[in-house]
Amino acid sequence: MKSKFLNINLPLLAILSIGILSCTNLEEQVIDEVLGSETSAPESALAAAYGQLGDGTFVDHGNVFALQEYSTDEALLPTRGSDWGDGGKWRAMHEFTWDANNDVVKTTWNNLTLGITKSLTAIRSIEKSNVSEKALFLAEAKALLAFYTYNTLEMYGQAPYRDPADLNAPIEIKKADTSIDELITEVESLIPNLANFKAQNTHAGRFTKQAAYAFLADMYLNRAVLKKREAASFDFLQPAVSGTGNDMDKVIEYSNLIINSGFFSLESNYFHNFDINNGDSKEMIFSIVQKKNSNRNADNDLAYMSMERIQKPSPDNRGTNANCITPEFYNTWVGNFSDPRFHRTYQYADGTWFRNDGTDVSVPSTSKVEGTGKPWFHFNRGLQVGQQYGPKILANGNFDMTADERIKVYKLYTEKNTTLAADFTPELNFDKPMESVLTQSQINKGVRNFKFEFDPGYGNNGTSGMDVPLYRLGTIYMMRAEAYFRKSNVGAALADVNILRTSRTREALYGNAPGVAIAELTATKLLNESGYELYWEMYRRKALIRFGRFDIAGTAKPASQPYRRIFPIPQATLDASKEFSQNPGY
Repeated sequence: MKSKFLNINLPLLAILSIGILSCTNLEEQVIDEVLGSETSAPESALAAAYGQLGDGTFVDHGNVFALQEYSTDEALLPTRGSDWGDGGKWRAMHEFTWDANNDVVKTTWNNLTLGITKSLTAIRSIEKSNVSEKALFLAEAKALLAFYTYNTLEMYGQAPYRDPADLNAPIEIKKADTSIDELITEVESLIPNLANFKAQNTHAGRFTKQAAYAFLADMYLNRAVLKKREAASFDFLQPAVSGTGNDMDKVIEYSNLIINSGFFSLESNYFHNFDINNGDSKEMIFSIVQKKNSNRNADNDLAYMSMERIQKPSPDNRGTNANCITPEFYNTWVGNFSDPRFHRTYQYADGTWFRNDGTDVSVPSTSKVEGTGKPWFHFNRGLQVGQQYGPKILANGNFDMTADERIKVYKLYTEKNTTLAADFTPELNFDKPMESVLTQSQINKGVRNFKFEFDPGYGNNGTSGMDVPLYRLGTIYMMRAEAYFRKSNVGAALADVNILRTSRTREALYGNAPGVAIAELTATKLLNESGYELYWEMYRRKALIRFGRFDIAGTAKPASQPYRRIFPIPQATLDASKEFSQNPGY
């Protein structure tokens, strides 16, 4: 299967040289939903820097998501019969065989460093301007630069930088162990000039003070890892970069500023955070705003990739039968299947529940797809296990309907093996245990993740109006719980975990029952709880490294060496620029 993802092959040196020269090289238009309707060169440059978050980087499964999820015990993209071979680049991310020529590693690097370039361009453009919101825009651009740089350092150990005020300045190569403190200091210095959430036309799609607090909590939580990546254990209680206390004190401090701000609250319906209409979620602190049919790219991958091809939200839409969760991650849920974050059954407006258990006969067709007006079949949310059911497409291209215009529900069979039931099994059982390859008679395997709602709008499988969360309130509670735990305040950590558990409620089919509190907390349970709250949100790899679980063997994954805790610098970058050196082990 050919990848649909962009490969940026410009040498990094050229990117950084060209990108800073002038914002006239940028093709992005000002994005109304990000900066407002007034247009100027500084605003265009800042919009371009924001836009790079969503131009594949943090929304497409083959970028940051692949590095942060496919490399973990949470997710993988196996070869499925004739699909998803692609030279082994997806398998490599889970089998730990990636190298400096891997396309996924290269694409992610290119998109992150392009974000650095666009942020530097924005900084230069804003500094030269006289716009009325100069201080605010400059703080946002510098925060974005820090965010792209941090993510590059966290995944690759190195990141490029060039002084935006000096076109002749040489490229500097920042290293994770020496630059993390600089980044923390920089972001802390920006806070006075950033707006409070929803002040000065801001919202979750822009860098506010609260987004900066979340970012700082993230950096402090991972600071010990960035300083000594290959260490057997990490010093999470080292003195903080600024002020008093240690790293975990700072995680708690910045988390408190968000939790106690009054701007945010936990959603009782956990899955609303990942709905198409999640722009009104009360949890969103910093997110990527996606709008269909606008100047911005809008990616549907977080929903599209897990859905089977035979699962059709409308006559024009389908999934692609790609990624799934691992047996290990599924097994962490055993004994917790009633958790409201595990699964949610869909209820139609007339009260019909889609139970997906073989008892459904039909569902209403009154829900219509935006842009086409065709019937919208709503699949359930969360983790989908076992035999699947759904609509059937007739020869005329429409759903099979009842006489009273309801959508008939059938037992589903995989599209590319029509005698194989679409039975999503928790076990994978690869023929060769260390190779994540499924034969054509095995393409049904793997529990699928429908956490993010599939957007069928305009009959397009690839775009979505759903905002992609980077930091939300659930993330903050989970980071604070871990910080308390590492300070040996297990009671406070347990309290935060239970706030998350009991604030979520099940659907009316189960009496809107809240989640159940737990009585004790261990390191293993805390890691499991972070998985329950943050699965599929590009969080897992960092958590596994902190908890000392990233290197262990798993499904189609051998025990690995510590050097694989970061990824290699792409060979194309090394060939184009003498400033970089390859990471040890590669």
